[in-house]
Amino acid sequence: MDLKIVLVEPLYQGNVGSVTRAMKNFGFSDLVLVNPCKLSDEAKAMSSHARDLLENAKRVSSLDEAIADCSIIIGTTGIAGSRFDLHLRVPGYSPKEMKERLSGLEGKVAVLFGREDNGFTREELKKCDLIMTIPTSEVYPVMNLSHAVAVVLYEFSDIKSAQAPLADSRDMRILYEHFAELLDAIDYPEHKKEKTNLMLKRIFGRSCLLSREVHTLHGIFRKIQRKSGNNYEDENTDCEN
Repeated sequence: MDLKIVLVEPLYQGNVGSVTRAMKNFGFSDLVLVNPCKLSDEAKAMSSHARDLLENAKRVSSLDEAIADCSIIIGTTGIAGSRFDLHLRVPGYSPKEMKERLSGLEGKVAVLFGREDNGFTREELKKCDLIMTIPTSEVYPVMNLSHAVAVVLYEFSDIKSAQAPLADSRDMRILYEHFAELLDAIDYPEHKKEKTNLMLKRIFGRSCLLSREVHTLHGIFRKIQRKSGNNYEDENTDCEN
């Protein structure tokens, strides 16, 4: 599993340094920082022997840039069963359950950690395929950022070796675009499209689709569109049914 840790607008440089230390403890090195705070002496001190990870961390200006090459996007939150609105509920998996879902798969997976004070925005959470929560005591459920990263990486450090290739980010993007085309073809109600497209992303995200599965879905969608008199053509998404 090619795992990427993404910190979204971290507020405290000490936490960033501690995250790199936890990553090195468990054998991970791919760190991306989205609009991070200033990183200076405190971050270097907290990173200890993982200073190379701190210095090599990629800095980007948007979450979209951070996750552009990833097949699966996992958002971490302290609130189980997070809601985006009254119509969509996202189940939260524990790190152990998430490891089981990812075991045996091959591909780039991003694990997102939000701001220390208020986590993710609604729009950021909509970009996630899966949601992960760490079971904690109800007495004090809020975890330090670096501690949360350490718990997740401890679970993922012995994930089973890859056997099946996940569909890549481009394949998934084209699949969602194709589904949107299909909704247009059947005159799906305009006011329902956004929620339906998001629900599809949740369903497919939880499924961790393989490349062949995505190609098969394209084939099914094409046949539906041909029957309805609307064709969708993309020379790079030939299917195998």
